[in-house]
Amino acid sequence: MSDAPARPKPIGLAISLIILGAFGLLAAWELSLEKVLTLADPNHIPNCNVGVLVGCSTNLASWQGSVFGFPNPFVGMMAWPVVITIGVALLAGATFSRWFWVGFNLGVAGALVFVGWLIFQSIYVLDVLCPWCMLTWAVTIPTFWLVTLHNLRSGQIPASARVRRLAAGWYGWIPVITVVCYAVVILLAQAQMNAIPRVLIDLQNLWR
Repeated sequence: MSDAPARPKPIGLAISLIILGAFGLLAAWELSLEKVLTLADPNHIPNCNVGVLVGCSTNLASWQGSVFGFPNPFVGMMAWPVVITIGVALLAGATFSRWFWVGFNLGVAGALVFVGWLIFQSIYVLDVLCPWCMLTWAVTIPTFWLVTLHNLRSGQIPASARVRRLAAGWYGWIPVITVVCYAVVILLAQAQMNAIPRVLIDLQNLWR
């Protein structure tokens, strides 16, 4: 029997993955449902259509909404349950090999790149902000930072001692990092789309 002390459970990471994964799955489910309903009835108006600027019909109907030959939210329907399962497993005390963590990190990095591309398409090409898409963006960003900084600080991704110390220090600042990322997206949307006043007008019309 090994006398080495057991590593503490990454409870914060586990709970965060469960919560973020649940919100991501919700967004994927709603978008998938609206896509199916639209295919069944071309006159269907998605419940996420708030106004001229805020809505998901444009995104769902565009080629950008089906990059892989099927609706993008179907990817989320497959991917987010994996994130939730990993979070539950960590909470239960499961440990994973380095290759697993590296693969997971590559997955969330790919998701971030894809989301970044979708953000660009929404702001600079489609000129529309999809509510459920934005929720997906909102949870993908912190998921990437959580997994990446955890892997760096724990040594799952080979790095120097200095990088590991920096990752450990930055880990507690993930909420701030995430807010900064949100602010960058908001500034880009405002600069290109004059988004803030247009969103407020859509919300006012919705409440009338």
